[in-house]
Amino acid sequence: MNFISTLGFTGTIIDLLRAAPQLVRLLRERKSFGVSVDTSGTSCVVSLGWTTYGIITDQIFVAIASGAIASLFFIITVAALRLGRSAREFRVTPLWLVVLFSALIFFGKNGLGLMLSISALISNVPQIRVAYKEENLSGLSLGTWLLTLSGGLVWFVYGFLNNDLTIMVSTFFQSVTSTIIIGLKLFKQRTGNASDTGLIPDQ
Repeated sequence: MNFISTLGFTGTIIDLLRAAPQLVRLLRERKSFGVSVDTSGTSCVVSLGWTTYGIITDQIFVAIASGAIASLFFIITVAALRLGRSAREFRVTPLWLVVLFSALIFFGKNGLGLMLSISALISNVPQIRVAYKEENLSGLSLGTWLLTLSGGLVWFVYGFLNNDLTIMVSTFFQSVTSTIIIGLKLFKQRTGNASDTGLIPDQ
């Protein structure tokens, strides 16, 4: 296995794991304070887009990781809705589903790639808004966003070595927005607005 394949394998493993802490936290704590269903729903849609992109471009690691993460974000979205989040929060999710589908149908691989390159920014902005506005972020998993940041950095290097600008731009936005969300979580946790501390209990 060469270095690029190793990066792809590592990114796949991280992506397989990154949504799990949020799902476990929702199921264990039975609360969804601070969780944006618009972000989780859009992340599901975007992951399905990446699955398609991975298949089209023969990047098996991208397809496998994205397919798995789409399933997990779908479950997270359903769980968060059942635990008190409102379907009225969905603003970006249906819009971005139409955008990605239209880009693929009318412009093919290049159109889909262009839209996917900014998808991490589009999907994570609702979570930034919720994390900024809501005082109680106890339902938001720090572990998921730390893994999301780590995965973004790994996939950025993978994209750079593969000369894939779509992956590079997308993971740049993924890393930046994840850092902001982590910062908001830690800040409100430190000021006593969240009820938990530390990565292990805050899965």
